[in-house]
Amino acid sequence: MKEGGLDYSLSDIAENSNIGWTTLHRIWGKLLKNGIVKPTREIGRAKLFKLNEENPAVKELIRLYDALLYQHTEKHLSKKLILKV
Repeated sequence: MKEGGLDYSLSDIAENSNIGWTTLHRIWGKLLKNGIVKPTREIGRAKLFKLNEENPAVKELIRLYDALLYQHTEKHLSKKLILKV
């Protein structure tokens, strides 16, 4: 979810999120306005953005993502350990 603080273009975000360009454009202003994402730099005409990890809502989403990932990993590791015994 965090991707190590890397920044991405809108095209990259749309492609990697599996949503259409139109859908992303429709919600992008709200994400910026609410501080969910923030601009980082420009490369040529492309503007790059990243997740605003200082935003309280983003912090909670990251915490939830990490908890779900941990739970999923533990579940699959315990299955592998059971199968090996």
